[in-house]
Amino acid sequence: MKHLKFPSAQTILFIIAGLVTLLTWVIPAGKYDTLSYNTSTDKFTRLSLDEEISLAASQTTLEDLNIKIPIQKFTNGDIYKPINIPGTYKKLESQPQNFYDFVKSPVKGIIEAADIIFLVLIIGGLIGILNKSGAFDAAIGQLAILLKGREPLLIVLVTTLVALGGTTFGFAEETIAFFPILIPVFLAAKYDAIVGVASIFLGSAIGTMCSTINPFSTIIASDSAGISWTTGLYGRVFMLLLCLTITILYIMRYAKRVKNDPTKSLIYDQREEIANLFAIKDTTNINFNWRLKLALFVFTSCFIIMIIGVSMLDWWFVEMTTVFLIGAIIIGFIIKISETDFIETFVKGASDLLGVALIIGIARGVTVLMTDGLISDTLLYYASDITTGMNKGVFASVLTVIYSGLSFFIPSSSGMAVLTMPIMAPLADTVGIGREVVVNTYQYGLGLFYLINPTGLILASLAVAKINYSKWLKFIFPLFIMLLLVTLIVLAMSSYL
Repeated sequence: MKHLKFPSAQTILFIIAGLVTLLTWVIPAGKYDTLSYNTSTDKFTRLSLDEEISLAASQTTLEDLNIKIPIQKFTNGDIYKPINIPGTYKKLESQPQNFYDFVKSPVKGIIEAADIIFLVLIIGGLIGILNKSGAFDAAIGQLAILLKGREPLLIVLVTTLVALGGTTFGFAEETIAFFPILIPVFLAAKYDAIVGVASIFLGSAIGTMCSTINPFSTIIASDSAGISWTTGLYGRVFMLLLCLTITILYIMRYAKRVKNDPTKSLIYDQREEIANLFAIKDTTNINFNWRLKLALFVFTSCFIIMIIGVSMLDWWFVEMTTVFLIGAIIIGFIIKISETDFIETFVKGASDLLGVALIIGIARGVTVLMTDGLISDTLLYYASDITTGMNKGVFASVLTVIYSGLSFFIPSSSGMAVLTMPIMAPLADTVGIGREVVVNTYQYGLGLFYLINPTGLILASLAVAKINYSKWLKFIFPLFIMLLLVTLIVLAMSSYL
C-alpha cells in the first residue's frame, strides 16, 4: 500500500470518462424542449426532438409555455442561449455510449476545447520568449527583495485582485496564464507552490462563486429566472467579503506554517522538482536595461488588454489568444532574437504547457459523453422533482447540494443557468421564497464543487506546478467544509428573511 501512488490528472479524467460511459447505460435518456430567440427573423424557435417550430416572439408565447421571463431579456440579447421549457421533459430511447464512444471522447473534447487550448499554448510560447531574455528572472529577483518582510501582502493582493476579476466578469479560464508567472514569485517569497496555486485558483473560485455583476453567471441566471440581477445583490456582496476573508486567512495560515518550517509543506517531497521547474537564474549578471524593461511592459500590457477586452469589449478566446501572439512577436523584436531562435523558443514554451492543454480537452470529453448519452436533462428533471414542496431552509440547502452535483455534469456556468433556471426558479414560488435564493444556490453550489471538481479547471491548474490532485484535496478539504457550512447557514437564514 505504501508504494501505491495517486493517479495523474489525465488518468483521473479517463477513469471519470469511463464511469460516465457506464452511467449512460443506467440513467434513462431524456430531453427538455428548448426555446431560442432568432434575431434575424424576430421569432422564437422551439426545438422538440428533431422538430423545429417557429413561434411569435411575444410575452404571450412565453406565458403559454409557462416561462416567466420578460420578452425583453431575449430581444436585447441578455438570454442568447437556448433555454429549457418547463414541463416538456420526455423520456427518449436510451443512447448508451459504447467503448468506441469512450475512446473518441477525448478527441472530441480536445476539438471542442480548441479555443482555450490554443490560448494556453500561445501563452506558453509568450512566456518562453520572455524567459529567453532573462527579463522575467530579473524582475522576480527584484520583487523578492521588495517583498522581504511583507510576503503575506502578496497573498492578500493576488487573491483579492483575482477574486475581483471573478466576481465582475467571470475571471476563470484566463487564470491559467498567471500560474507560470506568479508561482515563481511565491517560491521566491519562501512559500511553496500550493500557496501560489491557492492564491490564484481560490481567488478566482471565490470571486465566481460569489459573483456580483458577472454576466456569465449572476446576470444570465437572474434573467433566466425572470428577475433583475440586482435582486439579492447585497447578500452576494456580503458572501463575497465573508468567503474571501475566510479563504485568505486559511491560505495565510498554511503559508506561515510552510515559511517557518518547509517540512510542513504538503509537497515537501517535490521541493527539488518544483524548484527546478520554476528555477530563477542568477540575476546578478543580467543588465536590466531598457530593452528588458520594455519587454516586461509589453508582457504586462497583454494581460491588461485581455482583461479590458473581456470585461468591456465582448472579447473571448480568439481575441485573447491574438493579443498574446502579437505580444510574443513584439517582445521578440524588442530583445532582438533571431527568427530561428524565436520559433524554437516559442514552440518549446508552448510544449511546456501541452500537458495542461490536453487535460482541458480530456475534461471537455467527459461533458461530450454526457451530452451524447442524453443524461444531463434526466438528472435535472429528477433533481427538480426532489425539491418540490420542501421547507424553506431545507429547500435552499438541498438545492445547493443538487447544483454542486449537477456542476459535475454541466461545468459551464452560463450553460447551467439557461438549462436549469427556467425549471428550478419556479420551485421557489412553491415554497414561498424569492427566486434570488435559487440564483444564489446555483452560484454557491457550482462554486463550492468547483474547488474540487476534476472536470473543472483544478486539474489543469495543478498540472502547471506538477502538484498531485491528492495533495490538493488534503489542502483544500478543511476550507471546503468551512465554506460549505457558512454557505448553508447563510442560505437558510436568507430563506426566512
